[in-house]
Amino acid sequence: MTSERERTYHHGDLRRAILTAALDVIATEGPAALSLRDLARRAGVSHAAPAHHFKDRTGLLTAVAAEGYALFADALAGAPDLRERGVAYVRFAATHPAHFQVMFQPDLHRADDPDLLAARARATEALRSGVAGLPPAGRGEDDRLAGVAAWSLAHGFATLLLTGNLADALAGRDPEEAFRSLAASTFAPEDGRGR
Repeated sequence: MTSERERTYHHGDLRRAILTAALDVIATEGPAALSLRDLARRAGVSHAAPAHHFKDRTGLLTAVAAEGYALFADALAGAPDLRERGVAYVRFAATHPAHFQVMFQPDLHRADDPDLLAARARATEALRSGVAGLPPAGRGEDDRLAGVAAWSLAHGFATLLLTGNLADALAGRDPEEAFRSLAASTFAPEDGRGR
């Protein structure tokens, strides 16, 4: 006779199963709806099983953020320049909305987690190298402020896209193409030519 646990949980990677269930909850209901007890029920395991892997809700959200930053860093690393890194940023947010929600809410996770710190550092370096690749006329006098401007543009666009606030402005236009156009006009050289 097969128990309920054996019927619902059979794949062998409980940590991944709990992370996947957490991402589903976050994507549909937001991080506030996350409960280790509910995730255990969804995975068909004891309510203590998620705590074995993540300790508590904050540990689980830290794992989500660390995984998100690692995926994000990989997405940014393949982009050849700042504009395409911005496009990768927007694409990442659209394809990983649950990770995106958690990554940028530091009150949800442990800021000193080594995996999170390493993944965030890789993503930050990918963004900074994109700004460093701009010609001096395209980034102004302060590289850090140029980085903040680029981050604000990509993050703001991605957030507005995810919350449905760009539907009218885009009017059916591809969001990635719209972002490329916006980034080209924002970081255009002084002679007015885009990249």
